[in-house]
Amino acid sequence: MENHINNPVMDSSGFVVLADFVPHIVQEIRYYSTYNFIGERIDGYEEPCALVTKEAARALKAASNELSVQGYRLKIFDAYRPVKAVKQFMLWAIEDQDIRMKPYFYPDLEKQDLFKKGYIAKKSSHSRGSTVDLTLLDMKTGKEVDMGSPFDLFSEKSHPAFKGITEEQYENRMMLQKAMFRNGFSGLDCEWWHFTLEDEPYPDTYFDFPVSSHYAG
Repeated sequence: MENHINNPVMDSSGFVVLADFVPHIVQEIRYYSTYNFIGERIDGYEEPCALVTKEAARALKAASNELSVQGYRLKIFDAYRPVKAVKQFMLWAIEDQDIRMKPYFYPDLEKQDLFKKGYIAKKSSHSRGSTVDLTLLDMKTGKEVDMGSPFDLFSEKSHPAFKGITEEQYENRMMLQKAMFRNGFSGLDCEWWHFTLEDEPYPDTYFDFPVSSHYAG
């Protein structure tokens, strides 16, 4: 099923609704909401649900089971992302003059720098279906674990190895990272929340069907 990004695939048969595989997972799909770095719902997000490949879902279930023993749940911000959504990111960064969300998501950068710094990619691994953005939820408090920076803060503070945070915040990042790595995922050096299944089933395929439970295989 190899396919270039300019000719994305609409076949969703290899995908599942993540919550069906991991019933205790918490979801806050930011690109369905208006609270994201653009400030509006993103193209292709028809439902606030996480879709992933079957293989990624199985690996996430294993990670979730491991973390639940330690008192944590996984909280998902984004999973499969259609190609049309990535195109919207690109057009926004290049052409759109709107910077209303700058104070919240990229306070120290100009929009054009988001590409150079690697925070926005012209081709996203999310569009291959085995990448997730997530954090941990403390089951005792019901709150997100403090990771030292919020999701989608485009800053050095969000680099997993950034040392300008407290020891506890750094340890929280490492706890999430180790659990994900043990269950077959790799990370990204500029986003503590971003993980891709190493043995992903569609390494060269980019999909463009909508984010909707109706499209899960």
